[in-house]
Amino acid sequence: MNKQKKQRMKWYIMAAALAAVLIICLAAALSKGKQPDSEDTEETLPMKIQAENQPEIVIEGEEGKAEDSLMGENSETADAEESGEAEPEGPAPENLKEGVEHSAVSELQARLMELGFMENDEPTRFYGPVTAASVKRFQRQNNLEQDGIAGPRTREMILSPDAKYYAVFLGISGDDVKQIQNRLYELGYLVSADNVNGTFDELTEKAVIKLQEINLLNADGKVGKQTVNLLYSESVKPNFLSYGEESDTVLKFQKRLKELGYLTTNPDGNYGKDTVQAIKQFQSRNGLVVDGYLGPTTRNVMEESGARPNGLVLGEQGDSVKRVQELLSQYGYLPSGNVTGYYGEITEAAVVSFQKNNSLAADGSVGINTMAKLTDSSKAVAKGKASGESGSSGGRQQEDGKRSVSGSVQALINAAASKVGLPYVWGSKGPNSFDCSGFVYWCLNQVGVRQSYLTSSGWRNIGKYKKITNYNDIQPGDIIVENGHMGIAAEDGKVIDASSGNGKVVYRKRTKWWRDNFIVAWRIF
Repeated sequence: MNKQKKQRMKWYIMAAALAAVLIICLAAALSKGKQPDSEDTEETLPMKIQAENQPEIVIEGEEGKAEDSLMGENSETADAEESGEAEPEGPAPENLKEGVEHSAVSELQARLMELGFMENDEPTRFYGPVTAASVKRFQRQNNLEQDGIAGPRTREMILSPDAKYYAVFLGISGDDVKQIQNRLYELGYLVSADNVNGTFDELTEKAVIKLQEINLLNADGKVGKQTVNLLYSESVKPNFLSYGEESDTVLKFQKRLKELGYLTTNPDGNYGKDTVQAIKQFQSRNGLVVDGYLGPTTRNVMEESGARPNGLVLGEQGDSVKRVQELLSQYGYLPSGNVTGYYGEITEAAVVSFQKNNSLAADGSVGINTMAKLTDSSKAVAKGKASGESGSSGGRQQEDGKRSVSGSVQALINAAASKVGLPYVWGSKGPNSFDCSGFVYWCLNQVGVRQSYLTSSGWRNIGKYKKITNYNDIQPGDIIVENGHMGIAAEDGKVIDASSGNGKVVYRKRTKWWRDNFIVAWRIF
């Protein structure tokens, strides 16, 4: 019996030992499994990101997501992130810098945009050159080392509720200062092009103070968000020839405006409403900032032999367009049903036909010579009957903007798509880099729409095209204006835009951000 008891005790001890071993192994396994992203330490995470971000991968701005096309982020990954099914990420690196991808970057970008150091856009997880440049501007203003790296101190200051908003002032240098100086020169507050040097010196400070005094702002000599917005608004008051003045210089440029077909009254040297309107029209036709003032660049362009004369072109609308359409219809070039007041593709084709039959340059725009011929019934050559054009010509159903994606709409989307991947640069208008408004400006001009350069705030009330106020009514080819941003609508709910968050031109889905920040859209075609 004692022998049997000893045998049983031996088995009990062996079973207990085996159980202890199993428990220890299980505990070790569980402990290992509870260490989140154990391989992504601060030392190894940048190496992992670098391995994921090979330059040959076509991306939409969120590094590490490979694509088969130009269309932007991987839809399955995006859907997973939106539904909360995305894999958890590790802690943010101590130093956020170029090449890093993390949700902390989105938070940083959003705050930089709010403070005015970065152009407003949908924040991304990608820390690219644009984010680094924005961080440098913040560091410059806050007396930090300007390395473009968002380390603990820089991040703490950016995310602080007491963070300073963007401003430039005496002693600061940079490309942004040079752009501000250039606009001050255009408005007559800096008297010489030599003053545009990129350094905010005493002359620049005096110019800013005078600008603020004349425009009833707080004259502190600093350029913050309010002063920047003023510089590019149509309401800004210049420091030179403007409405109400009278001089031989005004008379000189009125004669040139008359010669180019912009001034409809006789030149008299008085800077009246007709002169303001003529200058604005000239600026719009010649790719200048539309402000109605005779600034240095406007005067230089006006005196050039290549200055573009006045004329109605594709995308225009109004009574002048309607009158031209009535004349085209009268001469048999345009069906009466297309007399809508909108200058669409059918009207453009009718103008080309008229110009060819009347020995004019067939460019499809109604300039001085074409208008003179149209309004002289004794000389205009009629067609006899309409050429059979219908509302379906060129892929359009009718001139009012209801159309399938073809013709000029497709040309606009193709022009925009051709620039996908090129870098975002604040204030750039192409052809090798863009900001959001410069991108729209370049694309429209590539397809024959002579639209002047406007910032996104200027596009809010342009009033020149068909206005779309319902986000759900956006169609491909429409210009979408967001709060501080803009882009070109593409098919299937996508958009092509120069994105500060991505640091380049991207072709992507319109997310909830686009709906939440929507201001208005404009239908060009």
